[in-house]
Amino acid sequence: MTATARATANSTGPYRSYVYAYPHKTAYRPLDGHPAGRPLLSELWAAERKDALSLYLHIPFCEVRCGFCNLFTRIGAPDELTTRYLDALDRQATAVRDALGDGEPVRFAAAAFGGGTPTFLTAGELERLCDIAEKRMGADLRSVPLSVETSPSTATADRLSVLADRGTTRISIGVQSFVDAEARAAVRPQHRSEVEAALGRIRDARIPVLNIDLIYGIEGQTEASWRTSLDAALAWRPEELYLYPLYVRPLTGLGRLGTGSGGPEDPDPAWDEQRLRLYRAGRDHLLAQGYEQVSMRMFRRADAPRSGPDDYACQTDGMIGLGCGARSYTSSLHYSFDYAVEMREIRGIIDGFTTTGDFSRAEVGRYVDGDEARRRHLLQSLLQAEGMRPAEYRERFGTDPYDDFPAELALFTARGWLDEEARPVLLRLSPEGLAHSDALGPELFSPGVRAAMAAYEAK
Repeated sequence: MTATARATANSTGPYRSYVYAYPHKTAYRPLDGHPAGRPLLSELWAAERKDALSLYLHIPFCEVRCGFCNLFTRIGAPDELTTRYLDALDRQATAVRDALGDGEPVRFAAAAFGGGTPTFLTAGELERLCDIAEKRMGADLRSVPLSVETSPSTATADRLSVLADRGTTRISIGVQSFVDAEARAAVRPQHRSEVEAALGRIRDARIPVLNIDLIYGIEGQTEASWRTSLDAALAWRPEELYLYPLYVRPLTGLGRLGTGSGGPEDPDPAWDEQRLRLYRAGRDHLLAQGYEQVSMRMFRRADAPRSGPDDYACQTDGMIGLGCGARSYTSSLHYSFDYAVEMREIRGIIDGFTTTGDFSRAEVGRYVDGDEARRRHLLQSLLQAEGMRPAEYRERFGTDPYDDFPAELALFTARGWLDEEARPVLLRLSPEGLAHSDALGPELFSPGVRAAMAAYEAK
């Protein structure tokens, strides 16, 4: 496959961008325009509802960095860096909980540990991570859904035992492929035997929901090899499966190898066709095996327990994010710390986080109100297979989505992306619309967000 074949498709292709949050961090900017400098967290949260918050703790460490990964994470943690990071996380949690105040009850309805790889931490460090969530933030991990991400090499029995004992209800493992040659092509050093052993340990831990991540569009992948990975995953009867199209982005391992431009200017119809073909084959196979489609990426076994919010839940208002790669969401502001992909930049941001003493203010972010709130609501609802009830939209915003977004919805209709039989009760994607979620989502970005993302200098 040529370099062009691996590049991200242009605006007319089906794979423009995975919209896992809106606005993306590349649209965030330093929050220095506040009259008193960066806004105080206590002010931001003063008028917010606090009875059903979500809590996310971010661990930015991995043993290796996969070739496709552009997440905020670094390889390894020398010189007791994990200890210093947890110390800073503890300080941040204390400051955030103080900012939430005690004027009304503070309750967390869901929690998640992500990364990076949270199970990069030792069993003892995972205990401390849970203590920060419980003793500092007040989250009752044993009574709310708790999701934790892991990897084959770090899903050890002692770590899984801690997570199970502390109330984990869902474990998500990034496998990507059960075919060793495909794992190597994705710059993910692992062997199927190691993956199978890790899955066995996860099932032995009796955590209620197992999710397995798989990727399609890898160099050399065929429908037959894709079916091999799907069937290998299905053998474990996972409650959830996520099927991700491969992207090659700037500053990632595959991007540096020259295997793709990572930009919209260098499309390849053959790669688009391959990914669409593999997506449809995977979707149809999972549906035939008793799974239901929740979004383009997420499939849930029909008899599986619900473990918490569905896909794209990271866009829910009332999110408290702890850690230097985590986002927080109030009803009008999304905020975080600085964002980077390149390893040297990430190391610098992590080092700065570990030496921070004052976590009382928001650093960088973007206000999401008015038109942006409407766009976000429509986007996150449409990307769910169940769709959106226009009546609920009207109740929340006092306007009609067809009046607010006539051009976008007309475009989706013209392309056959909307389920016309569901109207007017539901605004829902057709099967073809779900398949093109990564082209549809960016169409709903506002001009301001587009401009901010275009102006962002990757680092």
